[in-house]
Amino acid sequence: MAAEAAQLALVRFKTGVRKWEKSPDNFVCEVDLDVDALLRERLSVLLPDAGWLSEETADDLARLSCNRVWVVDPIDGTRDYIRDRPGWAVSVALVENGQPVIGVLAAPARSEVWLAEAGKGATRNAVPIAASDRILLDGARVPADDLPKVDRDLVIVHKPNSIALRMAMVAAGEADLLATFRWGSDWDIAAATLIAREAGAKVTDALAKKLRFNTPRGESFGLLATAPGIHDAAAERLRGRAVEALGKQPSR
Repeated sequence: MAAEAAQLALVRFKTGVRKWEKSPDNFVCEVDLDVDALLRERLSVLLPDAGWLSEETADDLARLSCNRVWVVDPIDGTRDYIRDRPGWAVSVALVENGQPVIGVLAAPARSEVWLAEAGKGATRNAVPIAASDRILLDGARVPADDLPKVDRDLVIVHKPNSIALRMAMVAAGEADLLATFRWGSDWDIAAATLIAREAGAKVTDALAKKLRFNTPRGESFGLLATAPGIHDAAAERLRGRAVEALGKQPSR
């Protein structure tokens, strides 16, 4: 089903689709909505009892009474999609009792399908993946456009617009560290969280606390996804910045 949705998006990729801003610097395009409708139709038939949480659907808090919830981002990385760049993916997760148990990222412009099932590992194009075995923060690879001077001991690697794909890079050992310091939505990270965890990476919020999904707000404060051997060191280095950023943002 995710592959079908991804194919729909791929057919219309680089065709000048209609786009607009939902809020300042927050873009959506008509394909986001079409993919969302397709996935909701298909997935609701597959599990009629499951709730629904998607970036492009008005939130229905009835999902909170469901043990299982589909958490979907029809196109994660819309900015890359509308700029004809390949760093986007269709993200689908099944969350059960607050944690993802199935995660799929379909990135057809990159010829990639990432898949994880709780307790069964993670794959890219059916090949098992694993997080890196790095144990030193110095030299850790970060998908970023730039880094603060204090972090110049880290190494910048390519950054797709999709945060899910950046997490997948950590899962596949192509990056070692990904951190954000803002409130983010479940649909951005639910599928990739499971993929990263099943590949052996450690994933928490920005304050190194366990992530929980399908909460009333459907949000977490920031993200810290790393190779397992550097998570504690990364959390220690970034904690002050995370606390400062949290204090500057509206309360949730």
